[in-house]
Amino acid sequence: MTMNVSNEEMSDVVVIGAGIVGLACAWAALRDGARVTIVDRDFEGDRASHGNAGGIAVTESTPIAVHGMFTKAAKWLIDPLGPLALDWKHLPKALPWFMAFRRATEPARYQAISHALALLNNRVYDDILPMFDDIGATSMHYRQGALTVYETDEAFAADQAEWMLKRELGARWHAMNAQQVRECEPALAPLFRHGVFLDDWSHVGDPRRIVTLLRERVRALGARFVTGVARAIESPDAVLLDDATRVKGRRIVVAAGAWSSALAKSIGDRVLLESERGYNATLPKHGVRLNREVIFAERKFVATPLDVGVRIGGAAEFAGVDAPPNYRRSDALLALGKRFIPGIDDTEAMKWMGNRPATPDSLPVIGASPRVPSVVYAFGHGHLGLTQSATTAALVADVLASRTPRLPLAPYSIARFEN
Repeated sequence: MTMNVSNEEMSDVVVIGAGIVGLACAWAALRDGARVTIVDRDFEGDRASHGNAGGIAVTESTPIAVHGMFTKAAKWLIDPLGPLALDWKHLPKALPWFMAFRRATEPARYQAISHALALLNNRVYDDILPMFDDIGATSMHYRQGALTVYETDEAFAADQAEWMLKRELGARWHAMNAQQVRECEPALAPLFRHGVFLDDWSHVGDPRRIVTLLRERVRALGARFVTGVARAIESPDAVLLDDATRVKGRRIVVAAGAWSSALAKSIGDRVLLESERGYNATLPKHGVRLNREVIFAERKFVATPLDVGVRIGGAAEFAGVDAPPNYRRSDALLALGKRFIPGIDDTEAMKWMGNRPATPDSLPVIGASPRVPSVVYAFGHGHLGLTQSATTAALVADVLASRTPRLPLAPYSIARFEN
C-alpha cells in the first residue's frame, strides 16, 4: 500500500529510488531512528537490482576502462552481437561520457580509481552481512568463491598486471591450470587453459528476492512508500513529483540509478552518467551443476548458479534509457553459454534487460551535494550495485547523521565532474 504525502508532512529523510541501493539507504537511516519516506515509480516493478548476475564481486577493484580498451571496443562493435553495442543515434549525447572514460585509462588516474574502489570493496562484508541477517537473507548467500576462466595463453598473460594490482589492493586469488579448472567446475567445456580462483567472491540465490526482503523489512521498520516519478528537487527540502505533489524531507537521498542525473541537474550539479544496458537469460531447467559464479574472461559474460536457475549474463549496450530492449543480445549470451557449458538446457529461458547506472570512471557517486548540502547522492554503481549497496548505505547514513564517514568521500563526490 502506498501513501499520498501532503505538502505539510515532513520526513527526516526522503529517498528517491527503491532499487537495492535506495532501499539499503532507507534501511540504514531507519536503523538510526530517522523517519523515512521512499519515492519510486513502481515499487513492485522490474529494475536493474532484480536481474543482475547475483555476484558479491568484492575483487572488482579496478575500473572497466583499462589500457587498450578502445582497440578492443572497436573490434567488438563490428560484431552485431558482440559484448559491446552502441546505438549511433545516441553517440552525440554519450560522447562526453566516452571521452571521460578514455581519460580513466591514464595510469595515474587508473591507480587512483582502483584504490578508491578497493576502499569500498574491502569493507563490503562488514556492511552487507548484517543487512542480510536482518532481512532474513543469510541462507541464500553462498560463499563459494568464483572462477575466471581463459581460453588462451595470450589473454591470461595480458591480464596479469591487473591481477597483480588487485592482489596489492587486497583481493585474494590463485591461478589454476587446465586440469584444476576442470576439477573445479566439471560442467565446463574442456576448452580453458587457465583459471583464476577468487577466494572472497560470493553470490546470492535470487537478486529479486533480496530486493523484496529488503523492501519488506524497510516497510516493517516504518518507512512510508509514495508512488510517483520524481521530476526535480524543487528546494532544499522538497521533491517534485510528476503529478505536482511535493514530498518533503529535511534530507533528500538521490538513489534513482540511471535516472539520477536529471535530479542532480535540477539543483545545478553536473554528472556524467550513462545507462550501460545489460542482458541475461535465466535457465530454470538447466540440468547442469555449477558450484559458483564463472566469469568467461575473453567473452565478457558470466554464468551464475542461482536458486531460480543458471543465469547467463553480460553485454554492454549504450542506447539510452528509453530505447526498446534488443533481446538478440540475450540470444547471443545464451549461444555462448551453450557452447561453454555443454548440455545446458535452455527450455523456458527467461530473457531480461536492465539499465546499469554507469559513470565513466567506474566509481559511484556518494556524498552530499556541494550546492545543496541537504541532498545526498547514492548512485552510479555500474556492475556493483548489489555488491556496494550496504556499504554505500552506511556511508550515506553517516552523512545524514552528521557523523564522520567511515571512509573518505572525496573520491566519490559529484564535484569531480566539474573538472
